Amino acid sequence: MQSFIRSAVNGAEGDGAEVNRLFPVQAFMNFDPFVLWDDFTISAGAGFPDHPHRGFEGITYVFQGSVKHKDNLGNDSTVSSGGLQRFTAGKGIVHSEMPSAEGATRGIQMWVNLPSRLKQLEPDYQQVNSDSVPEHEISNGIVRVLSGEGSPLRLNTPVVYLDVKLDAGGELEQAIPAGYRGFVYVIQGSCEVNGEAVEQGSAVFMEDITAVNVSSDSSSRLMLCFGQPHGEPIFQHGPYVD
Repeated sequence: MQSFIRSAVNGAEGDGAEVNRLFPVQAFMNFDPFVLWDDFTISAGAGFPDHPHRGFEGITYVFQGSVKHKDNLGNDSTVSSGGLQRFTAGKGIVHSEMPSAEGATRGIQMWVNLPSRLKQLEPDYQQVNSDSVPEHEISNGIVRVLSGEGSPLRLNTPVVYLDVKLDAGGELEQAIPAGYRGFVYVIQGSCEVNGEAVEQGSAVFMEDITAVNVSSDSSSRLMLCFGQPHGEPIFQHGPYVD
């Protein structure tokens, strides 16, 4: 297997939050080391009240609006557009994520599995504001480095996570470390990824590759996400990954 394409499935989560979920869904639970990918939209008054997690790390990246995080470790912070937050659930955390008081909040939440040796890790939290996210220009586009070289985000699994905006004629060539696997998810517009057409709300999954080549004939936005698999069984049930 080198590549395949899947589309996100619309649904509701939390208290009135709308998500386009790429996985886990019944026919496709995970893609080691990744165990959840939600493209979410939260209106004022909805959100994710207090709930528990364990066994993974979650990254929330905000496109629009803001997300207020509170947890049982004493953290109380707000991440605004262009920023992100990471919680390491480890042996257990209880938190809430609530949106801006006005308008819609949109972003991506991704879960990355912890290897079995780190399942009992002490829980932790990190916020990275927009002005701390490295970005650089490419051919007719901009890349923001959410995780990987130059990013201040700390994860227990090596992950390359990029937010890529392309204008018409934009191109990206991204080297992929040996052994990594992952996907490119299209947020807006459409693009061609390693020769395959990918539409908004869909992703192309890949492994055993050395580079990802993306091009677009029109304005588009995509998320590139590749990580080092743990090669261990993933037992995912609700908010827990054991």
